Amino acid sequence: MTSTVPRTGRPKLARFVKTRYDSARERQVLLGPETVVVLNPTGADILALCDGARSVAEIVDELGRRYDRVVDDEVEAFLAKLVSRRWVEIDHA
Repeated sequence: MTSTVPRTGRPKLARFVKTRYDSARERQVLLGPETVVVLNPTGADILALCDGARSVAEIVDELGRRYDRVVDDEVEAFLAKLVSRRWVEIDHA
């Protein structure tokens, strides 16, 4: 079951998760316990904005300034998937 991500929620990486540039893959990767996820450029940009200060709506707005086409539902679905795996946490304050 996929959790929902509120637009007012402020996502951040879980403390045991990091993003790094992997020179062998020439891509950003998400590193978790016994996990390496190769990110596409958009996914890397989304996670770079998940600092716990910006809301999901603010992240979508920022991505809209960077890209021609940003679909709110796709950003929310991406974050919801990471929340369900406990790689991203949402502050509801």
